[in-house]
Amino acid sequence: MTTKLYTKDEIVAKAKEIAHMIANTEEVEFFKKAEAQINENQMVREKIASLKTLQKQAVNFQHLGKEKAVKLVEEKIAKIEEEIDAVPIVQEFKQSQSDVNNLLQLVSNAIANTVTNEIIESTGGDLLKGETGSKIKNSQPGSCS
Repeated sequence: MTTKLYTKDEIVAKAKEIAHMIANTEEVEFFKKAEAQINENQMVREKIASLKTLQKQAVNFQHLGKEKAVKLVEEKIAKIEEEIDAVPIVQEFKQSQSDVNNLLQLVSNAIANTVTNEIIESTGGDLLKGETGSKIKNSQPGSCS
């Protein structure tokens, strides 16, 4: 039995197909809706603008070596971040980000594990030990290396 060998272009095309599938999941749809709601929320937008201004101030104070000023600005930043994080839609957005990242990690792990297992199986290796056939053959006494 001969196994079909794939080209990089074929693999990339399949990856784009999978990416399209992921982009059209409930998780991604929820992420997009939550992001749109955040962008429509004036209070959140204003707090994010304040946060960006304070972050620039913190960088400027650090360059000037004004440690007390940096500390005060960092405290203000932390307070605004807490206020933003307390908004329910922000919590939902962060959860949806996590869900999408988990989905991407799941796909990545499935690919990595399947590739590893197929290499082990195709070389007559041992899946339970995670060893390829060549490793097993070369570790047996009396084998030529």
